[in-house]
Amino acid sequence: MSSKSSRVGFWISTWWPVVLAAAVIGIESTEFMGADHTSGPLRAMVEAIFGPVSDPRWDLVHHYIRKSGHFLGYGLVGLAWLRAWRRVLSRQSFLRCAALALLGTFLIAGSDEWHQTFLPNRSGQFRDVLLDCFGALILITFEYLVLRLFHRNSLPARRSAA
Repeated sequence: MSSKSSRVGFWISTWWPVVLAAAVIGIESTEFMGADHTSGPLRAMVEAIFGPVSDPRWDLVHHYIRKSGHFLGYGLVGLAWLRAWRRVLSRQSFLRCAALALLGTFLIAGSDEWHQTFLPNRSGQFRDVLLDCFGALILITFEYLVLRLFHRNSLPARRSAA
């Protein structure tokens, strides 16, 4: 295999999870994934598992399901960014790659919420951007702790200030 094709393969294998994550967010950011369209199917699934839910209770449960989706979905977006930056900047610190991952997550979340302001049944809210970034921060922190505890060699050595 030529070095050019191996470089292309590296870039594709590095960035495809980020592209896929952005595409999933783009699909979820459509009019058809608004609360008015997801309530029925989600309620049917919840009631199939837990039994009937009153309307007032359902409104709260549905809200928490959707916000949990923000938190976990963007947590995975943050991990996709982190993986890519750690591969590309393999000699850089985990913290630098994590900061870039959070920036990428913020840009996608902000774009998603801005896009939703143009849809009749969606509302873009900055607090959702914060929730999204918090999800990314928590999952990135969890990855750091796992690497620190179980895979110490996966983290670049700290540079001494000389």
